[in-house]
Amino acid sequence: MASRTESTVVNVAGLVQGIVLVTFPAASTIFTAGSGYGLSSTLYGDMFLPQVAMAIGASLLGSGLAVRITAKGVYLVGLSASLVSMALLLGSVPVKTSHLAAYPLLLVATAFLGAGFGLTVPVLNTFTSVFHPDRVDRSVLRLNALLGLGMVLAPAFVAVFVGIGYWWGLPILSVTLLVLLLLVSLRLPLRAGPAASAAGNGQSRGIPARFWVYAAFAVLYGICETMNGNWSQLTMTTRLGASTTQASLALTAFWGMVTLGRLLFASIGRWLADRVTYHILPFVLVASFLLTGVLPRNATVAGIGVFALAGLGCSALGPLTISFGEEEEPRISEAMAGGVIAFLQVGYGLAAFGAGPLQQTGLSLSAIFGLTAIVAAAMSLLSFVVARRRPFRPAPTSARAARQRLGRDRHLRRVSGRGRDQADRRPG
Repeated sequence: MASRTESTVVNVAGLVQGIVLVTFPAASTIFTAGSGYGLSSTLYGDMFLPQVAMAIGASLLGSGLAVRITAKGVYLVGLSASLVSMALLLGSVPVKTSHLAAYPLLLVATAFLGAGFGLTVPVLNTFTSVFHPDRVDRSVLRLNALLGLGMVLAPAFVAVFVGIGYWWGLPILSVTLLVLLLLVSLRLPLRAGPAASAAGNGQSRGIPARFWVYAAFAVLYGICETMNGNWSQLTMTTRLGASTTQASLALTAFWGMVTLGRLLFASIGRWLADRVTYHILPFVLVASFLLTGVLPRNATVAGIGVFALAGLGCSALGPLTISFGEEEEPRISEAMAGGVIAFLQVGYGLAAFGAGPLQQTGLSLSAIFGLTAIVAAAMSLLSFVVARRRPFRPAPTSARAARQRLGRDRHLRRVSGRGRDQADRRPG
């Protein structure tokens, strides 16, 4: 059983990883501004290609690596990779006006960021599942809510640091948090229990067919989340005429609703079945993408509201996909978590660096957001395949389950007692 300190550190690690992960998208206006790095939309989108490639590879290799160096070892390597990423981002600041010097540094930085994310996040999900075996879905939702909270804080910090003239204060903050987290984590046991070894043994038995259903859903979800997470600020500034602060507020609203939604659905899980939530949220995303596509110019307040709606639609889908997969295939739980996150990164990549070339063909961001509604609609249909083995009614809480088991036991004893009495009275 994990100590409270270990659980707290895992949750804090989720928060810090969220801040680090959104540092690059949160600074999108800095990267594309003439007074900043001066990148085109295509160069900005291509910047995330190394991140996606490394995140996919790290997520798929993490479970096998955990067998060799333990889950804690994978977690520490992931944090170290994120630390290198933020240090490289800081190193690019003095040479930001030179594409030949700055852009290669940014590409290497996003590569390390992808490796850090791909190694750390699956292990964090495994840790919280093992630490809370009686409430896996809710504990995973809470962890990912903290991950989302970090994603909320990143654009808010950027807005503050831009306001005082030092946007690079965010990577400095990230470096500080990562160093402190590494120092604390080194002193803790952070054992994942049998999950890691089960993942390693499970790999030799082949990939279950149902995994590919989860993988397909993760790709679609990754596209939907990234269209909002990476392109919301540019949509606000280029289409809706928003200021940099208003654009940061839109991204903050998106990640804020992602976080609040995860906390909300974790709290009402005893009344609303996870399967019902899983079916409803993709339709919320369909609505948000259609609204984003038809927003008129200067509708900045409405734009912030629509991106908040999109955050609610995204909120519980990723964490529930991970926890559903871990519960369905417990013998390879860590491999399932890593695989789902890897394919989520495939979707991330398609949206992160696919939107730039689409704009070059003449499609506007409005049209691209409208087309993404089709992706969300496909996800809504696939949700019925992913969750078909889940109950439509909420799982009973542990206390209520205990009362139900006690009632059943008493009923069985009464029935068996009546049977014995009748047998005793039966003529011989």
